[in-house]
Amino acid sequence: MNGEESMPIRLTVNGEPVAHVVPVRQHLVDFLRSVLGLTGTHLGCEHGVCGACSLRVDGVLVRGCLMLAVQADGADVVTIEGLDSTGEVADLQQAFVERNALQCGFCTPGMLMAAAELMRAGARKTRAEIRAHLAGNFCRCTGYHAIVDAVFATLEQRASAGGNRV
Repeated sequence: MNGEESMPIRLTVNGEPVAHVVPVRQHLVDFLRSVLGLTGTHLGCEHGVCGACSLRVDGVLVRGCLMLAVQADGADVVTIEGLDSTGEVADLQQAFVERNALQCGFCTPGMLMAAAELMRAGARKTRAEIRAHLAGNFCRCTGYHAIVDAVFATLEQRASAGGNRV
């Protein structure tokens, strides 16, 4: 660790306990990607603006590029891999495919994380509300229309099926 100060941390990542010694200045997203091999969470702007590094920490959507790994000590962290493995976003992922809501795919994990947060409320949303909620996630390929359509369709499908599946 090149003489840099380090600290032990313990946390739960996607339901699995993790203990590791990390440099005190290492960002959470870098720890997840380089140490744990969870590369689904992307690193984009490194300023908390683009949303590519979105993940859940103790049930709250956060920007992994703005949080240090040591700040996650004792936390429950869920990445896109965790959402995928539980099936929480399976219908949303299918809607993204059906509506061509992904092109290069770089923003997709962050978009899915943000949309999953919106869907946890379990209520129908207007396209404007969806667009406002996703405003913190940048996409340079799709123009957002297909993404909003996919989220809207999934919310409607879940509401018609009797509520939120989460």
